[in-house]
Amino acid sequence: MKKQTLRAAVERAQADGLLSPRQVHEEYGFSPQTLANWRWKGLGPDYIKQTPGKSGRIKYRRSAIERFLADQTVRAGEAA
Repeated sequence: MKKQTLRAAVERAQADGLLSPRQVHEEYGFSPQTLANWRWKGLGPDYIKQTPGKSGRIKYRRSAIERFLADQTVRAGEAA
């Protein structure tokens, strides 16, 4: 792999960092409780459960949040 390609891959991975529910709230405005409700209902962005159990540690990839927002976007003039 060329150095530039490798560097670009590393930068993409860093930009797609893992966010805690609190960080998602700070950056995107979804409260941790809303995120928890969505997880319970099987809605919302994809997430990673880092530890097992009911109170397991949850993280979100930035790309999953961005994809979720893109999927929720309704273009003007189209059916909602």
